[in-house]
Formats: sequence, C-alpha cells, structure tokens
Amino acid sequence: MFDAATILLFIGTSIILIVIPGPDLIFTITQGMTNGRKAGIVTAMGLSLGNIVHTLAAALGLSLIIKTSAVVFTIFKSLGAIYLFYLAFQAIKHRKEAIHLHSESNNESKDLFLRGLLMNILNPKVAIFYLTFLPQFINYKLSNVPLQMCMLGLIFIVLTAIIFSLLGYFAGSFRDRLLQNPRFSEYMNMTAAVIFIGLGAKLITTDI
Repeated sequence: MFDAATILLFIGTSIILIVIPGPDLIFTITQGMTNGRKAGIVTAMGLSLGNIVHTLAAALGLSLIIKTSAVVFTIFKSLGAIYLFYLAFQAIKHRKEAIHLHSESNNESKDLFLRGLLMNILNPKVAIFYLTFLPQFINYKLSNVPLQMCMLGLIFIVLTAIIFSLLGYFAGSFRDRLLQNPRFSEYMNMTAAVIFIGLGAKLITTDI
C-alpha cells in the first residue's frame, strides 16, 4: 500500500513536527517537571490518544470530499494549502520568541490523562492539521483512502506517544537545554516553516 520512501518521509516529517514546541508538548513537559515522571507519561498518553478521534474524522472527511466532486476537492486542497502557508508564516514570525513554561500542581493521574485527552480532542487546530497533513502521503490511485489515512494516523499516534512520553519522563533535562534556548526555538520554527511550505505546495498540486 505504501512504498518504503513514502513511509520514511512520513516518519521523518512527523518526528520533526512532533518535537516542535507547541501547547501539547509544553503541557507534557510542564507536568513532568512539576508532578514527576509518571505525570509526564500519563499526560503524554492522553494527548496522543486524543489523535485517534482526529484520525478517524480526517479519514471520513477526506473520503467524503473525494466522493463529492473534483471541484470540492480542489477547494479543500486550496484552503488546506493556505492554512499550511499560514502556519509557515506564524513559525517564521515567532521564530525568536522564548518559550515559557507555566507550572501547575495536579498529581491525579486520571485527571491528567483525561485533561490531555480532552485538550487534544477539543483543539480545532489539531483537527485541521490532520486533514491537511495526512493527505500528503496518500496514494490516490488506490480506492481505500480511509484505510490509508487510518494507518498513517496510527503511525503518527505511536510516534507522538513515544516522543511525548520520553520528553515528559526526562522533562527536567529539556527545560533549559531546549525549550528556553532561543537558538533551538528559532531553528525548530524555521525547520517547521520549510516543512509547512513544502506540504502546502505538495497539497495544492495533488490530484485524485
């Protein structure tokens, strides 16, 4: 279904996007630092599993878009490309801004898991991102687009769970070395901008 080059490209791109500091990653690291390693891992799992909902929604949404008409698909990919270009602009604009962690005290693992889960599920930006990111790696010559989307989503969820859990577990080590290092923030944001531009260009030239 997927060739090796596509999978490797998807995994590499996913890893870079996952480690770019955002609300989910910062929340995970904050919990790991303030409430311990277990809290960091539990939070990471909640945030990661929330992506299941977005994966299923994206798979269903893309399937419906493709079945509706070529015009609707063209509108979808144009809007998706614009959104990705907007993300690139934001990454460049805020590339030198320092990232601040806000400490919170909450030792209940169940509460942290549910909070992470809901924080991810109820974030419309995540839903939009899934609907614009995953289609980049779909083989539209095959008919099982929803299955392809679900498989890619599963890979992304596993990668997110592993990376977030590791960062949550070793949270203290990453505070000063990574998140609060201006050079790291600038480097990651510029890398993200290049990826978003590339994905936007790829999306807008995609045909079904």
